[in-house]
Amino acid sequence: MDALDLARWQFGIITVYHFLFVPITIGLSAIVAWYETAWLRTRNPEWLRLTRFFGKLFLINFAIGVVTGIVQEFQFGMNWSDYSRFVGDVFGAPLAIEGLLAFFLESTFLGLWIFGWDRLPPVLHNACIWLVHLGTLFSAYFILAANSWMQHPVGYHYNQKTGRAEMNDFAAVLFNKVQLVTFPHTVLAAYMTGGAFVVGVSLWSLMRPKNAGDTSVYRRSTRLGAVVMLVAGLGVAISGDFAGKVMTEVQPMKMAAAEALYETESSAGFSLFTIGTLDGKSETFSIKIPGLLSFLATGSFNGTVEGINPLSEQYQETYGSDPDSPAYSPGDYTPYIPVTYWTFRLMIGLGVLAAALAALVLWITRKERTPRSRWWRWAAIALPLLPVAANSFGWIFTEVGRQPWSVFGLLTTVNAVSPTVSAGYVWTSLLSLTLLYGVLAVVEVGLILKYVRAGAEPDPVPHERSDDPDRPMAFAY
Repeated sequence: MDALDLARWQFGIITVYHFLFVPITIGLSAIVAWYETAWLRTRNPEWLRLTRFFGKLFLINFAIGVVTGIVQEFQFGMNWSDYSRFVGDVFGAPLAIEGLLAFFLESTFLGLWIFGWDRLPPVLHNACIWLVHLGTLFSAYFILAANSWMQHPVGYHYNQKTGRAEMNDFAAVLFNKVQLVTFPHTVLAAYMTGGAFVVGVSLWSLMRPKNAGDTSVYRRSTRLGAVVMLVAGLGVAISGDFAGKVMTEVQPMKMAAAEALYETESSAGFSLFTIGTLDGKSETFSIKIPGLLSFLATGSFNGTVEGINPLSEQYQETYGSDPDSPAYSPGDYTPYIPVTYWTFRLMIGLGVLAAALAALVLWITRKERTPRSRWWRWAAIALPLLPVAANSFGWIFTEVGRQPWSVFGLLTTVNAVSPTVSAGYVWTSLLSLTLLYGVLAVVEVGLILKYVRAGAEPDPVPHERSDDPDRPMAFAY
C-alpha cells in the first residue's frame, strides 16, 4: 500500500476508535446528571447510589476518550497537510471554539464535580455535572459543524492565489443545512448509546446472585435506561429520515451508492439483503421493499432517485475537465459500493435491534420481575455494543460515501494527503498507535469490568459540606 492508503487506514482506525467513547460520554453524562437531580428532589438513597456507580464508569470512559481525541487532532498535520492547508481558514474557528469553550467547560466543571462532593452546596454540585453535559453538546456541535462543511461546503470563497478555501460567513458554517440535521441525529444516537450502556450494566448486575438484596436499585436503572433507549431511538429514526433527504440533496451519489443503484429510477426500492457481485452491478437474489429508497431520498414513494452512472457522467463533466478547479483529479467519482451498501444497512439494522431489545427489557422487568434466563445475561453484554457499532457504521458510511472527496466538490482525497510523508513513516505511526490503542482498550475494559463487578456502593455518603478551610478536598472515586 502507498502512503495515501495507509494514511486513510490510520485516520479511519483512529476516528472509529475515538468515536467508540464519544456517544457513551454524551449519553452517560446526561443520565448521571439526571440521577443526581432525582436524588436531590427525592432524597432516595438509590438515586445517589446510581449517581456514584455510573459516575465512576463515566469518568473512565471520559478519560480514554480525551486521550484518543487529542491524537485525532494530530492526524491533520501528520498525514493530511495539504488538506489542513486547504481547509485551515474554515476549520480553525469551530475547532478553536470547541477547544476553548466546550472542552474547557467539560474539564473545569468535571473537576469541580469530582472533588466538590463535600465542598459545594448540593444544588451547585449537581449543576456542575449538567454543565459537563452541556459542554459535551457544545463539543459535538462545533466538531460536527466542521465535518458538515466537508460534506456541504458553504460560507467560503476559493482564493486562486493561495489555493485555499477562506471563510467569509461563519454563521453559514455553523448553521449549514447538513449540520442542522446531523447534530440532532448524532446526539440522539448518543443518548441511545448511553441508555444502552446503563441497561447492559444494570441488567447484568440485576441478574447476579450476589446482588439479590439490590434488585430494586438495579431494576430502577435498567428500566430508566430502556426508556431512554426507546425515546432516543425514535428520535434517531425521525432525524435520520430528515438527514437522508438532505444528504440526497447535497450528495446524491452517496444515496445512490447506499443502494448500489446504477440507473435513475422512480419508485426505487430498498433492498434489505442482496446476493450478487460486490459492486452491485449483477444481482442474483434480493429482498426489497418497493418505493422505500425513494421515500428515504425524496419523501415520496414515487420519487425519482438519480443513479450512479448518470451522476458519474455529471461529475466527470463538472470536475474532471477543469484544470483551474481545486478539485482537479480526473477519474472515477464513485465511492466503494460494498462498504457504503452494507454499512448503511448495519447502521439501521443494529439500531433497530437495540431498540427492540430495550422494549423486551421493559417487558421482562415489569411488575418487579427479574429475568433468570442465561440468554438475558448474553443480551445484557450485547446491548451496549449494538448502538456503539451502529454509530461506528454510520460514521464509516458518512465518510466512505463521500469518497473520492475529502471536501465534497472542492478537494479530492488524493490531493489532501501530505506530499512528503512516505509509506514507511505512516506504517510506523500506524503500527505504534494501533498497539497503543490496543493497550488502552485493555485498560478501559479492565477498569469497567472491575467497577461493574464491585457494584453500587451499599451506603454512599451524601453531601457533607465543610467550611473548614484546612480540610483537604475529597476525591469521590
